[in-house]
Order: sequence, then structure tokens, then C-alpha cells
Amino acid sequence: SPSTPFFCRERMQLTRTILATSVLSAHAFRITPLIRQSTRLMSSATPPPVPYLAVHVHCYTKPGCGPSFLSASLMNARASSLEAGVLRFDVLRSATDPDRFTLVEVYKDAEEAPKAHKETEHYKVWRETVADMMAKPREAEKFQTFFPANAEGWGYPEGELE
Repeated sequence: SPSTPFFCRERMQLTRTILATSVLSAHAFRITPLIRQSTRLMSSATPPPVPYLAVHVHCYTKPGCGPSFLSASLMNARASSLEAGVLRFDVLRSATDPDRFTLVEVYKDAEEAPKAHKETEHYKVWRETVADMMAKPREAEKFQTFFPANAEGWGYPEGELE
């Protein structure tokens, strides 16, 4: 402030500078190994995809059918997440449109696990339950996965999911 003598203002500024530099130095000390690792990872060639399959299923329900679709989809997701070939099964709802959903499914392989999922009773019940709720057919998009590169990275944490 203007009433503070010049030498005090200068000393306060110097103290702030030293503290800021110390904090930055300590921070840099902690993150330097991470920067080196990130640089090494970025400079390497693109790794081959891992054998998992990710599927995004885009669902558009008729106006007002969102709550019923969500309820049926949650029941399906709970059962699907217990399947041996399913690493992940997420139900997402648009933040701006209550009748638009995306199901994110991650399978241990591209062939057997998705096939086995579609043969389960809970999937068949879900498919039949939501059929009349759909404004248009579901749109599935398949993705290769690169990261996480192991099944544990896709899995759910131990314990309750809800």
C-alpha cells in the first residue's frame, strides 16, 4: 500500500518472489520424472491396439420415454457388468436432451464376448422392453482400444457400484 515504506514494499515483493520460486521449484522437482516419462511415451510409435472392443450405442427415445428407457437400461447394465466377457458397461444420458442416451460397452474381445452378451436373457428382455420407446434405430459404433492397456484399467472398483 502507499503508506508502507519503500524498503518494506520491496522486501515484501522479494519475499513473494522467493516463495513463488520455491513453490515452483518444489513442484518442478515432483513433476520432472512425469514430464520425462510423458516425453518418452509421446515420442514412441503408436502402440498396437489392445484386443478389447469398445462399443458406443447411441439411443434416441421418443419424447417422454427417457425415464422408462433409463430404468430398463440400468437393469440391463447391472446384469451386463457381471458377464465374464464384459469389462465395462456404462449408461450415459445427455445433459441437454433427456431422451438421448449412449451405452458404453467394453468387451474382452471383439467376437465372443459381444456375441455372448447378445445371447443373455437380460439383453433380450432389455431389447424387447425398449423397442417401442425408440424414436429411431440404435446406432452402434465400434472402437479399437489403446488405453488402458489392461483389463484392470477398464474394470469397476471393488465393492458396490451404486
